[in-house]
Amino acid sequence: MIRTFVLSALSALALTAGGAMASESEGHVEDIAFSFEGPFGVWDKAQLQRGLQVYTEVCSACHGMKYVPLRDLTDLGYTDAEVRAYAAQFEIYDPELDDTRPRTPVDHFPESNLENAPDLSLMAKKRAGFHGPYGTGLNQLFKGIGGPEYIVSILTGYTGEEKEQAGTTFYENVNFPGGWIAMAQPLFGEDVEFADGSPNDLHNEAEDVAAFLMWAAEPKLMVRKYVGFMAVFFLTILAVLLYLTNKRIWRPIKHPNDA
Repeated sequence: MIRTFVLSALSALALTAGGAMASESEGHVEDIAFSFEGPFGVWDKAQLQRGLQVYTEVCSACHGMKYVPLRDLTDLGYTDAEVRAYAAQFEIYDPELDDTRPRTPVDHFPESNLENAPDLSLMAKKRAGFHGPYGTGLNQLFKGIGGPEYIVSILTGYTGEEKEQAGTTFYENVNFPGGWIAMAQPLFGEDVEFADGSPNDLHNEAEDVAAFLMWAAEPKLMVRKYVGFMAVFFLTILAVLLYLTNKRIWRPIKHPNDA
């Protein structure tokens, strides 16, 4: 029995060490209290609008969001006229015209301009920011997947160091798995001027665009939360009614003297 206990303790220690090493190699991801997190979280539309501005003025130079319809921007608080004006900034090839034309709200965001620049439509859902404890996924249970936090960590993890390897330039990023990334630093702080006067330092810009990319990946998140909450509410009422009905039906049998 003692031998079994010792082996179990050593196995647990090895798993913990392995998890720590894996976590270290994957880089540090800071937990951020986004407004949309949790069962009662909601979108901060002002933040989403700022994130759209960061994406449009900086990220869209390389990255696209081909799975996101432009008409969904009305969910961010924009009017139909504003969405049409925004969409018209981008051109799209129309086979019926055999020429390009300005996009309309029924079109999607443009695709990535570079072959090696990943599409950002689902990035916040694809990337997992939190792992472990090793193999258990408890961090994801309590903190969520952590995609937006991962994006913030990458955008703020550059050190300014770079190296060339096999003809490719890599940039040091303390939060990227492996420590080096092929994408040059996109944000430096004060890259955009927000109309509402919000801080535009590096961390705030990164949080705003990460929140926007989370919306792009999960635009119906609030609807799903509402439907889930209502389902739980009605199931709770149903369970109470079934319990009371059961008590009433079986009372004459369980307590015949009370009849």
